[in-house]
Amino acid sequence: MFGNDKKRAKILIVDDEQDTRDIFRRHLEDEYSIDTADSANAAIERLKSNSYQVALSDLVMPGEDGLSLLKNIKKSWPEIAVMVISGKASIEMAVEAMKLGADEFIEKPVEDLDLLKLKIEKLLKTKWQTDEIKRLRTILDNKFDRTHIIGNSFAIQKIMEKVKKIAPLDTTILISGETGVGKELIADLVYINSSRNNKKFVAINCGSLPESLLESTLFGHKKGSFTSAIKDKIGYFQEADGGTLFLDEITETTPAFQVKLLRVLEKGIIRQVGGESDVHVDVRIIAATNKDLVVEVEKENFREDLYYRLNVIHLLIPPLRERREDIKLLVSKFISEFSSKYNKQELKISNATLSILLNQKWKGNIRELKNTIEHSVALASHDMIIPEDLPDHIYSDTPKDISTSSPEFNGLKYPEAKKKFEINYIRNLMEQCNGDVTKVSRISGIKRQNLYEKFKKCEVNPNDYRRS
Repeated sequence: MFGNDKKRAKILIVDDEQDTRDIFRRHLEDEYSIDTADSANAAIERLKSNSYQVALSDLVMPGEDGLSLLKNIKKSWPEIAVMVISGKASIEMAVEAMKLGADEFIEKPVEDLDLLKLKIEKLLKTKWQTDEIKRLRTILDNKFDRTHIIGNSFAIQKIMEKVKKIAPLDTTILISGETGVGKELIADLVYINSSRNNKKFVAINCGSLPESLLESTLFGHKKGSFTSAIKDKIGYFQEADGGTLFLDEITETTPAFQVKLLRVLEKGIIRQVGGESDVHVDVRIIAATNKDLVVEVEKENFREDLYYRLNVIHLLIPPLRERREDIKLLVSKFISEFSSKYNKQELKISNATLSILLNQKWKGNIRELKNTIEHSVALASHDMIIPEDLPDHIYSDTPKDISTSSPEFNGLKYPEAKKKFEINYIRNLMEQCNGDVTKVSRISGIKRQNLYEKFKKCEVNPNDYRRS
């Protein structure tokens, strides 16, 4: 679909140098509709009467400069992606452009025109995805409440589509994923969009209680059934009757308890601890685990018959490191949340800080990211979160050869530092992904065919990174 949209894309090139405008036009006009302007004022007039997807603007021009034009575009035409071109501009000016919202940056003179085209293609693809997400969200918002789910990645979109289909059904659901990915949020999302949302949603972490207490908590107990049972008490199954019960970390239960849970799923009845009669319950079960249940069944840690009872519908939530495009949205949401909590004006985050966060492994997933942002907001002493506000462990987890604050960049001119960064970045990703080029392509956003050009340029042999 993107390929078809590219032909219709309209691009505005703003540069006071005729040669630059002509070179860019000749290289791009076969694939895009091109307009040019020789000043910021001329560009504004073009923008008023035309609809553009991308604007390429030089930063240094007579009269109103590129920064002023960038501010104007972001204020009046925020839907347009802006690529700034830096030739005579200082590093400070280029950094300021990125802070003001520039979407891409390229150095002048542009010797690699294919790189220019690649950057434009990336901007258009991102724009198309954003527009498509907005379209889908408009459709979903009319019928589907996903209020608490933050993320626009392809993986999250697929999960949302699946939840939209299964929420109205009454099937049992198994949610799997690493600790901190938001399994309970997804369970709550199913509940909110189900026909049971007028009854209770009750959640329990099965790994947080010993077997005897877990059984009492879920099934209830009769007075005198054990030492501390001083009165009758209904359990979570009865409390959630007509609603939804979320059983988190289901693999932490014992085989004996699993037999009792299987009976509930098969018969729809429970028996309180110390009770003599069965109680019928109507509860939708959503179970979750951070382990591979198939492996647990093979190890005989989990009953196979219970696994099949639970695994009617399976939702696998990917870790945050596999959907890095969601990190910016999550960071923005958490900054807003904690700025309010700590009575601070809503903070912004510096590009350097965001870059560090984007390159984290996030072993604790969304939960770890949330804690990191709370720490940073609490410590921030100005209107922007800077790297020094991050927790200490973030720096120990950040790959040293990705960080541009490393001493190895000191004293280098920008082109040399950029080249060194690119080499380190590619090598680091190849190491992390064990030489899996497809995975590197997905994480970096670089097409496979372009990656091989990078490998050649950076003297990287994929086979050197592949481990059995």
